[in-house]
Amino acid sequence: MKITIAIDSFKGSLSSMEAGNAIRTGIHRVYPEALAEVRPLADGGEGTVDALAEGMNGVIHEISVTGPLGEPVTARYGVIESTHTAIMEMSQAAGITQVPLQKRNPLYTTTYGVGEMIRDAIEKGCRRFIMGIGGSATNDGGSGMLQALGYDFLDAQGRPVPYGAKGLEILETISDSHVIPELADCHFYIACDVTNKLCGELGCSAVYGPQKGADPQMIQKMDQWLARYAALARKTFPRADPQQAGTGAAGGLGFAFLTFTDAVLESGVKLVLEETRLADYIKDADLVITGEGRLDEQTAMGKAPIGVARLAKQYNKPVIAFSGAVTPKAAACNTAGIDAFFPILRSVVTLEEAMNPENAALNMADAVEQVFRVIRFVWLREYDSCSQKEIP
Repeated sequence: MKITIAIDSFKGSLSSMEAGNAIRTGIHRVYPEALAEVRPLADGGEGTVDALAEGMNGVIHEISVTGPLGEPVTARYGVIESTHTAIMEMSQAAGITQVPLQKRNPLYTTTYGVGEMIRDAIEKGCRRFIMGIGGSATNDGGSGMLQALGYDFLDAQGRPVPYGAKGLEILETISDSHVIPELADCHFYIACDVTNKLCGELGCSAVYGPQKGADPQMIQKMDQWLARYAALARKTFPRADPQQAGTGAAGGLGFAFLTFTDAVLESGVKLVLEETRLADYIKDADLVITGEGRLDEQTAMGKAPIGVARLAKQYNKPVIAFSGAVTPKAAACNTAGIDAFFPILRSVVTLEEAMNPENAALNMADAVEQVFRVIRFVWLREYDSCSQKEIP
């Protein structure tokens, strides 16, 4: 029996690979001879760096960069040396969780540290980048990131504009004359699952500004500054298109990548599935196993386990899922490609007990074992009724 396992992390508990290895343990209790291959899974957001680095023999690097408030923070990113690929999450350098509620103000938060991460990876030889851009604290149109990469963002007196959205208010000139030359050889694959444009009622300022600390007056100003920034960029950089879907992602960071670098925006799940070549493992499998910490109606709307299920159905493979918790509306997952799903909790426990990594791994292995005992029973019964059929 050949089984492909690709399960998302149980955030705060098990990593993608840890959850997958626990599943494999449960399988081998029933089918010791089964070939159960564990592949990393993520959706481009939190956990993507760890999942791909752990699952693809990558190396984690930690560096000090400029945080969203202009103070040093430690950022982690992964490097897959065989393909010169860097795996990054912008939130490591400019995430909203790094900014206390009382200090959230997108007029001043910056993406400069994102550019420093990229620059560090370029110096280490990376030329391919997979970048998750969810969870930002910023609304600077990616200007900080670009400044760190050598782009000049200047005011009327030829001085660098300050960090944050506030700097766009006095922006007069954008120049690439000092950009690091290696950037021209870099290709960026941006994990982006939002379709917001840069400006307007559905732009980044109006939709995401409030959660970053913006009041209505600030939202109006930032929207105007971003529109002016886009018009200014268009004069020198013809790819600038603030109407393109996704340009409003991460406070306009999507616009910066599409305008000033060789970048494409893609579904985070799609990017991860392609990078890990999951199709190569699924097409010859007898069964596919996926899941995540909590299965609910949001899962069915296209999260990582559904990405796996849809891929498996292209090859007509059965799909089962395991999760820490299941809601009543998780039944929508059945119509989205998951044939059956199972929660792994075995008794009433506290959330802390359930999320304890040792407990979660044991619960996972035990639940999987019981499911596979049923599978083996059914197949044995089929074998008895048809002597021509080989026991899997």
